[in-house]
Amino acid sequence: MKIWLSVLFVFLSSVSLFAQSILGFWKSFDEDTGMPQCVLGFYEYEGLYYGRIIGSYNDEGVMFDTIYDPKERAPGIVGNPYYSGLDLVYDLADTNYIYKGKVVDPKKGNVYNAEVWVDEYGNLILRGKLLFFGRNKSWVPATKEDFPKKFKMPDMKKFVPVIPQVN
Repeated sequence: MKIWLSVLFVFLSSVSLFAQSILGFWKSFDEDTGMPQCVLGFYEYEGLYYGRIIGSYNDEGVMFDTIYDPKERAPGIVGNPYYSGLDLVYDLADTNYIYKGKVVDPKKGNVYNAEVWVDEYGNLILRGKLLFFGRNKSWVPATKEDFPKKFKMPDMKKFVPVIPQVN
């Protein structure tokens, strides 16, 4: 019995050693074309975590829509706010490096349960769930080169969440 408890302790300790924070910038890709879609910035506010769209890419893979110069609007959100600047993932609570909260589909206005974590390869996994069914989306760490030249990186410590209201 003591051996099993020791093995369990070592396993749980090693999981926390390799677990990574979701804070920072993450880039997604279109599953069909492989082209970049958008960059999401995950930030903490009053003990919860949020994911805000920082910028979106056009079909040529160039970021054309940013929080400083938003262009396209989210039809599924009340008031049709811009995509860039929208808190897409919200109210995430850290439950031992799996963050649980909500994610919204800004096109259709559907809200899903969300689980977010960083996998063993350093990619962020965002899982949207409805009852027992779910879908994973993988995001890679964004680098300075993923943003337009002269893009001023936002200070996410100054972000205040705005929870999207759906139609």
